[in-house]
Amino acid sequence: QTNELQRKIKDKTQKMMALVAELSMRQTLAIKLQQEMRDKEQFLMTVSTRVDQGLPRPKETENEWLKILRNEKMQEAAAEARTKRAAEEDQAATPGYIHTTAEWRPTAYIPDEYSLPLPRPYGALAPFKPSEPGSNMRHFRKPILKPTEI
Repeated sequence: QTNELQRKIKDKTQKMMALVAELSMRQTLAIKLQQEMRDKEQFLMTVSTRVDQGLPRPKETENEWLKILRNEKMQEAAAEARTKRAAEEDQAATPGYIHTTAEWRPTAYIPDEYSLPLPRPYGALAPFKPSEPGSNMRHFRKPILKPTEI
């Protein structure tokens, strides 16, 4: 019975200490926010007196305003990217959609000799696009091209 009472006392003291620590953290945060509020009020007073006297605004206000504008632009861009991604996901959900990251290669050309510029497929004679050389190719000597005579 005494062990149980001691355990309860220990638990209650731990809870009290945790609450006191949390209270002190909240108090320091409140003091910090009050100080910040006083600083901003003082800054606002100085800016308003400068504007009343016809002097230019301080550089810090311009920097803060630019920062706010930049944050708004970034948020708009992020929202636009989210909507674009959602639209792409909706499109990807359609049957027959194939997602690829490969570079688009032309499969047709527009001939010059016909009156209508309609694309015609290359067929078996499509232009060849070589892939990037591997990283181990740096160890090989580049060939010396000999001029060809016609």
